[in-house]
Amino acid sequence: MSDIVKSSTRGLDSVASSAHDPVPDNGDEKKIVILEDMFRDGDVDPVYQAKARILNTAIQEIGMGRYQIYLFCCAGFGWFADSVWPLITGLIMSPVVSEFKFNAPFLILAANVGLLVGAIFWSFGCDVWGRRWSFNLTLFITGIFGLAAGGSPNFIALASLLAVVGIGVGGNMPVDSAVFLDLVPASHQYLLTVMAVWWSLGQLVVSLLAWPFIANFSCPVDATTCPRSENMGWRYLLFTLGALTLVLWGVRFFLFKLFESPRFLVGIGKDAEAVEVINKLAQYNSTTTTLTVDQLVNAGKSVLGDNVSDVQHQEKRRSVLSQTSVFGVKHVKALFVTKKLAFTTSLLILMWGVIGLASTLYNSFLPYLFTTRGAQFGDGSLYITYRNQFILSVIGIPGAFLSGWAVDLRILGRRVYLYSTTPRERQGSQVPFCSRRPPRGVPTLCLGGTVVTPSVVI
Repeated sequence: MSDIVKSSTRGLDSVASSAHDPVPDNGDEKKIVILEDMFRDGDVDPVYQAKARILNTAIQEIGMGRYQIYLFCCAGFGWFADSVWPLITGLIMSPVVSEFKFNAPFLILAANVGLLVGAIFWSFGCDVWGRRWSFNLTLFITGIFGLAAGGSPNFIALASLLAVVGIGVGGNMPVDSAVFLDLVPASHQYLLTVMAVWWSLGQLVVSLLAWPFIANFSCPVDATTCPRSENMGWRYLLFTLGALTLVLWGVRFFLFKLFESPRFLVGIGKDAEAVEVINKLAQYNSTTTTLTVDQLVNAGKSVLGDNVSDVQHQEKRRSVLSQTSVFGVKHVKALFVTKKLAFTTSLLILMWGVIGLASTLYNSFLPYLFTTRGAQFGDGSLYITYRNQFILSVIGIPGAFLSGWAVDLRILGRRVYLYSTTPRERQGSQVPFCSRRPPRGVPTLCLGGTVVTPSVVI
């Protein structure tokens, strides 16, 4: 479900009874948001849609607090890893080719196959077994197999291990972005765009580590033979990044407790657990909430009427389908239910495809081009290559803050970034378009994807 945010003083009970009737603002009550659907009734699951309205308002009523700040950091770890590991194939390409003597693009192919599998697997998986498992497992898989890749005895082992790393990394941005948007109020959803600063920091850190490791512990560029003992730089880099990724996973798993998505819970018929999550969120932020289970139940009844058997049938149907993990054509059709949504979905897919092609070519081959082309101009040393890579990484950091500032400007906003008509804010539950991409404009695509994507969880 996609929503437009408007300021109002409406409470949860009034939202439950009527989600669209305007309420005048007398200035005496605490301001929350009114969520106005961009979809026609019947375009998405009506029961879920009605309950999501209540949850959206409850989260906005709680507001931005301590929990969301911690979540911004922990979810940002996924963006950090999603920046580091896809870039690693390009950074280690020259010394690895010198040691193993293979066709370089095959290493990039293996890593990207893993990324594709991971993006598909985790994006669907987080709507089957929930956000928490996906959130906690992705970094663990990435760190373990990243460490193992550093000990690879040959190209086959290295390519295989980096492919598994890609499976873990491929789920970081879609899962972490969905988790963040599930629990952040609509008034602060622009922070998803600001989260690209973690991406930029990832590129900065990996370039900073690659600079001394590969420049000082690699075979000379013009060497005819390259034994392992003289080419340990890329292995040191993988060991370090694998250990760092496991540290970030440890912070997530042991120091931060992720609440399950309330939207996922109502999607599988667990209204009481969804209300419990909202209450825990309010308690963590030292505030209160007026949400009750009855409000969610009444929201479902208001859609289906007073026929108890129909309500129970709908709840049982969604729960059973979720447990059996059955996905069909209707999940794809949900993205094309209206002309406007079909056009915007097609445009997003096209933009992601073009950016995916460009970013893969750019990130994978840039260090290699620095080395080979630098030699033609008089200095193709590894020191200069990775120094230049570091400089480019530093320049990327301001872009994350600029994009976060720009998406909420009336003059610019998501319309200019996405070249399509979208609502200003949304409390979404899925981020299927978020994947391995560079900072600045692309995080806005992640946010824009959540704006126009119906959150159908059955």
